[in-house]
Amino acid sequence: MKKITLFILLAAASTFFAACGGPAANTGANNANTNTTKPVSAAPTAGTLMALDKQANEAYVKGDSKFFEGMLGDKFVILSGGGQRMDKAATVKMIAGIKCDIKSMDLTEPAMSMIDADTYALSYKATWDGTCNGPDGKPMKAPSPVRSASIWVRSGDKWQAVFHGENLIVDPKNPPKAAPAAPPKEEEPKKDDKTATNSNTAANTAAPAKATPDANTDALVKVELALWEAWKAHDAKKLDDLMAKDVSFVNIFGTYLATRADAMKDWTGANCQVKSVSVTDGFASALSPTVEMLTRKGTADGTCGGQKVGGTDIWGVSIYVKDGDAWKFAFGMNSPAM
Repeated sequence: MKKITLFILLAAASTFFAACGGPAANTGANNANTNTTKPVSAAPTAGTLMALDKQANEAYVKGDSKFFEGMLGDKFVILSGGGQRMDKAATVKMIAGIKCDIKSMDLTEPAMSMIDADTYALSYKATWDGTCNGPDGKPMKAPSPVRSASIWVRSGDKWQAVFHGENLIVDPKNPPKAAPAAPPKEEEPKKDDKTATNSNTAANTAAPAKATPDANTDALVKVELALWEAWKAHDAKKLDDLMAKDVSFVNIFGTYLATRADAMKDWTGANCQVKSVSVTDGFASALSPTVEMLTRKGTADGTCGGQKVGGTDIWGVSIYVKDGDAWKFAFGMNSPAM
């Protein structure tokens, strides 16, 4: 968790504030019997979200964690550099300790895709100049530029975020090498510290309940693996069967594939030559009866753009929509282990 950078929450903060829209027009039979006096959130647009972005960023850089308590959905999750899931409570707590000095920010290239009427994905490029406190408490330069992506779901009369991620934008032929992370240091309890060994202290008795994946996890991991295998084989027909009508994707190099056609062209091209793939550590959360969010770890043994990709875990999230009896891939973001 200590590997999480400024932008994992900074970009999330910015878009969440903007996502609270006004009443929407009654546009179909599904709304015919609803209470028209109850406000309904309008579908967000990339322009609206980006226009209001700075207001939420101000709350983040001030460490205003309370601001985000209503902006993050109960199923909100981000993934640390080691692939650890960080939920809403942990995220809000982390924001409270943020100290930043951001001199400038530039948010460009917004692109939004609809997963269904109540679920949207937004991606954009963020360029930053400034610092935030690092794991050791000292200021560290914010990575820049990055490709950010967020997932929102409709919650009553507002929009809430359930995922945010970001990748440093790099040249696939010359990716930067990350230094290996040092293992966390465990401090030994002091002999005179009674609370450190007392099993009845609040610290030991008030541990939060561990989240559990939903019943569709195994089925979605199988679909995800089939998707990776189709990518490995450059199998356009299989990919077509597994993909939803609308697809968008952010790869490990910070490249954004905005459409289904873009993804199909990239995944069936000759850029990657892969011998084997795997998908493990799946954890699915139902965003609605017909939309699932799957966090997972993938591996690939081979090359992409002439660069070896084997031996590196690829953590990420995939959003699936129900189409008849089948789950179809609608959005994904892969991030290299840091």
